[in-house]
Amino acid sequence: MEKRRSDCPALPLGWKREEVIRKSGLSAGKTDVYYYSPTGKKFRSKPQLSRAVGHVVDLGCFDFRTGRMMPGKVQKNKQKLRNEMLNSSKECATSVKGKMDLNTSLPIRQTASIFKQPITKVTNHPTNKVKHDPQRILDLPKQVFWEKRLQGLSASDIAEEVMRAIELPRLLQGIGPNITGDALLSTITSALHHSSGPITGQLSTAVERNPAVWLNTGQPLCKPFVVTEDDVRQQEERVRSVRRRLEEALTADVVARAEEATRGEQTQKAVVA
Repeated sequence: MEKRRSDCPALPLGWKREEVIRKSGLSAGKTDVYYYSPTGKKFRSKPQLSRAVGHVVDLGCFDFRTGRMMPGKVQKNKQKLRNEMLNSSKECATSVKGKMDLNTSLPIRQTASIFKQPITKVTNHPTNKVKHDPQRILDLPKQVFWEKRLQGLSASDIAEEVMRAIELPRLLQGIGPNITGDALLSTITSALHHSSGPITGQLSTAVERNPAVWLNTGQPLCKPFVVTEDDVRQQEERVRSVRRRLEEALTADVVARAEEATRGEQTQKAVVA
């Protein structure tokens, strides 16, 4: 190797620049550049040199290969950086024009509801109003076993008397942790409200081993069941029976109101006479 060491005017006094020319090998003819401090310490790169004398000399336009200050090189680097920033801003503008999803709002966790419209809640504050949320119009994701939250809740009439829950047939058996009684009824009513297809229950046999993995959320949390013609006829007979009792109650109410009105007219006539 051939070595050439000389002073470097661009660096503080005492700094030396050395060129090492390779004589053999595949890289023969190439030149390596090194710098030596006044104490004889060797520096192989510009970052090392900057850490040593950067607080004394601004090496922003220093060319490590030639050992000279080159202001034009700094201008080229600034122009290159400016062009890169301009191209980046153009790409962002193009993405916005292409209707790229740039929504940075935090996601909101929402639970499912069997009601499609807002519910008016009667409280002691008559000025309260129902807020309409446009996002609830869409089909929202439903948590697994969300119906369990309804356990222990019962509906009551206007007289605050608890209404008796519907008695389900014995063939409807729940699947999942503590899915019995009211929770099972909630799963069935929810499936009837949301699904437009047939309600068959959980058809997979693996759901009994691990309901959290193999559960079909589109079906109620119960074992498979089949509705026969006898079941349909029995239900129709129950509906007809309820309708007859309702008709009799309405008729009795009309008769009672008519008799009460008649007695009121007779009382007024007696008072006038």
